[in-house]
Amino acid sequence: MSVAEANRALVRKLVVIAIAMFGFGFALVPLYEKFCEVTGIRDVGRADKVVNTQVDSSRTVTVELDTNVRGEVPWRFASVERQVRVHPGELVQVTFELTNPTSMPVAAQAIPSYGPQLAAPHVKKLECFCFSQQRLQPGETRRLPTVFVIDPALPKDVNTVTLSFTLFTIEGSAGQVSSVQDQRRG
Repeated sequence: MSVAEANRALVRKLVVIAIAMFGFGFALVPLYEKFCEVTGIRDVGRADKVVNTQVDSSRTVTVELDTNVRGEVPWRFASVERQVRVHPGELVQVTFELTNPTSMPVAAQAIPSYGPQLAAPHVKKLECFCFSQQRLQPGETRRLPTVFVIDPALPKDVNTVTLSFTLFTIEGSAGQVSSVQDQRRG
């Protein structure tokens, strides 16, 4: 066999290997899906079958949403939903609306509280407007989401949890507002 024939044979073998590798790459996707289906890692093709096993669907807890305002600024602060019914372990999003009715930019911070008190360690806030200061321009209204989970370890005799937010004006941000309010009173 000549060197040229040997090179052609080698090239044919390499082309066959490259085509086989390319085909194997395409075959991996259905093989992986079948493997996951057989082992129960993931039920492919049926996304609606995916179940959060941490949700206790055998019980429902009513979460009452309460808002309060403290300070010199007459904020308008309310929850869009007054209450939500959730299963412990279920991811929940609620929305609050905050309006600065003054003619000055002001800042506030919300502080959460819980009732009954023993529910506090079982309310896990994942996203909350209370994590940071809220600075609003004159007349601005903002919708503020809060995402939370009620821990399934919440005692079974607790059927209602109150999630309350008290909004405080941040010191110094309402100085000009109080002089405006004094003019209104006078």
